[in-house]
Amino acid sequence: MNESEIKDVLDHQFSKYNRISFIDEDPISIPHKFSKKQDIEISGLLAATIAWGNRVSIVKNATKLVQLMDYEPYDFVMNHSSYDLNRFSSFVHRTFNPIDLAFFILGLKNIYTKHDSLENVFTHSEGIKMGIDKFRNAMFETAHKPRSEKHISSPLKGSAAKRLNMYLRWMVRNDNRGVDFGIWRKIKPSQLYIPLDVHTGNVGRELGLLTRKQNDWKAVTELTNVLKKFDENDPIKYDFAMFGMGVNA
Repeated sequence: MNESEIKDVLDHQFSKYNRISFIDEDPISIPHKFSKKQDIEISGLLAATIAWGNRVSIVKNATKLVQLMDYEPYDFVMNHSSYDLNRFSSFVHRTFNPIDLAFFILGLKNIYTKHDSLENVFTHSEGIKMGIDKFRNAMFETAHKPRSEKHISSPLKGSAAKRLNMYLRWMVRNDNRGVDFGIWRKIKPSQLYIPLDVHTGNVGRELGLLTRKQNDWKAVTELTNVLKKFDENDPIKYDFAMFGMGVNA
């Protein structure tokens, strides 16, 4: 297929998957339980952080997280006691355990004591790559075990940072279709990067949009730049298309 034909395929798949019916079985369903900006940010970040593996398991465990926070994530983060953290003692999602969760809660409290929104922490004059690094550094101001650092990926170290790029898509994109939130305005949709995983990577290579074999930050940059040819203002809308094509292949 030529570029025009590929764009037609992607636009069709985008329309197919970027809809309300997509939400229920996806981790983005978790922040959709809330209306307050900080609740959306916190529940979204936690859901995105554990978003690897089986999607049913991801949604189940992310739902359990917000239940344990009494469906008030922001209030819990800001006002919890050390005793309250005991309620997470049995929470595990793959390699994400209670130690990691307690670190996230304490790290977020530290950030929210200085900022009214995570948007301020992710925003950087040099773009998303440095914004993610800025967020990592802000989180790591809080005392933590080295093991917890693996749960906040670093593009500066070559990681594709799939889950953080997905989270940023949720917060930044807004096309009024009811999926992504668009509650952050300091970052433009044109600045976003593709949340690259096995599915989007495979589809990208099959369509001839991605030549790099590794799913790393260089591949993220390569694929994002190609998608900008199809929509320079909102290239990451094609995440819906490529993920859907990959999962249902």
